[in-house]
Amino acid sequence: MISFLLSLLALVIGYLLYGRFVEKVFGPDDRVTPAVAKADGVDFIVLPSWKIFMIQFLNIAGTGPIFGAIMGAQFGPAAYLWIVLGCIFAGATHDYLSGMLSIRHGGANLPEIIGAYLGNATKQVMLVFSVFLLIMVGAVFVFSPAKILGGIWEPAFFTENFGQYVFWIVIVFVYYLIATMLPIDKIIGKIYPLFAFSLLFMAAALLVMLLVKQPNIPELWTGVSGELLTSDRLFPCLFITIACGAISGFHATQTPLMARCVKSERMARPMFYGAMITEGVVALIWATVAMFFFYDTPQPGYTTIVGGEAAINDAPSIVHMICNDWLGVFGGILAMLGVVAAPITSGDTALRSARLIIADFLKMEQRTIRHRLYVCIPLFATTMGLLIWQMADPGGFKIIWSWFGWSNQTLAVFTLWAITVYLVRQHKNYFITLIPALFMTVVCSTFFFTEKVFKMESQWTLIVAVVTLLMSLIWFCVWYRKETKK
Repeated sequence: MISFLLSLLALVIGYLLYGRFVEKVFGPDDRVTPAVAKADGVDFIVLPSWKIFMIQFLNIAGTGPIFGAIMGAQFGPAAYLWIVLGCIFAGATHDYLSGMLSIRHGGANLPEIIGAYLGNATKQVMLVFSVFLLIMVGAVFVFSPAKILGGIWEPAFFTENFGQYVFWIVIVFVYYLIATMLPIDKIIGKIYPLFAFSLLFMAAALLVMLLVKQPNIPELWTGVSGELLTSDRLFPCLFITIACGAISGFHATQTPLMARCVKSERMARPMFYGAMITEGVVALIWATVAMFFFYDTPQPGYTTIVGGEAAINDAPSIVHMICNDWLGVFGGILAMLGVVAAPITSGDTALRSARLIIADFLKMEQRTIRHRLYVCIPLFATTMGLLIWQMADPGGFKIIWSWFGWSNQTLAVFTLWAITVYLVRQHKNYFITLIPALFMTVVCSTFFFTEKVFKMESQWTLIVAVVTLLMSLIWFCVWYRKETKK
């Protein structure tokens, strides 16, 4: 528990000190923001800062800081280091600067920002890449909450005639369509703060229970006694498994939604950097709860909870068991609402972002409902097709989640490189994103070649990592020399 408490303290200090440093490097000012200059009553609307924070937090959270942290906890207390260091120096920096760049570019979506700094060819690739990632988010974040809700209650008629979870899948999809179509202040602006409260309540309640129970879990300096519950390699798998609690490219697709609602640049640090730090806190809490479940001594938690041993590799089931066992019926229901709200709300804003990216590419204005339908109908049809395939294939969810994790972090790589180019051209301290960009490039490349494509032996992991690092450094140095000569 000492490692956990020190990690919480580090996140708070990171926000107060490093967050302010990153803000100073960028240099927010009093220029007119897109929310004021381009107000349209649909996507460009000035919202209160507290509401933007709550919506941004819920948008970026999803199941990442919950399911990802639970699966990442199988690697032991090393998860603490990645959540803390990744969140402060990579994730929160990535979110704040991508949000500020969107504001500076008139509320531009991520492909537009990447195109401005990495070239038009990269922009086209990232446009397809971003939309596909957002569709995967929509499909994944339909199924996971439907599975949790179906485990609580589901009409027998639907289960018997259409299959398990179909009832909740339909409900979630109908909500997605409505939330994606309506102006941002009609549904998202009104109910997201309530959902965000549920998620924060769940995290706070579990934190209290951790302090009361004081589980005897592994510390950073002791490690896990015995074998880990995962056969995956710590590097690079941990850094792909825990994404949203440390750094996530998906966040950069969401920040433009709120960048279009910010009244002043000077208000942005709590909304973007602060929301990511808050997500890191949620990830830390769930990682600690999961370590109790996996590695508590003298008996791991899964041996003390009915059905726990069968749920070791099933994150949604672990969430359900822990909430009911620790928080009772009422607390468990509220906590489960928070866990369900997170993926649902991330799913609908993912599809909303996809609509806006496609509309920007087609240069199709979105004031008219008919124009929104032109984009939404094929978008939702594609998402539904991916979901049907996922449910038909027993390993479909695992396959999508695995590729989603890699795609998510790869998108963060391109975002970090784009921000680095911006900082170089503005003669600002570019090391704040260059170092995370290099690290994440190594992680994603190593994972892709050694885990996904070639299934290489362990000795190749270090070789691929070193080669990728050297190639990335050489590329940057060559580009930097040309840039400084201009």
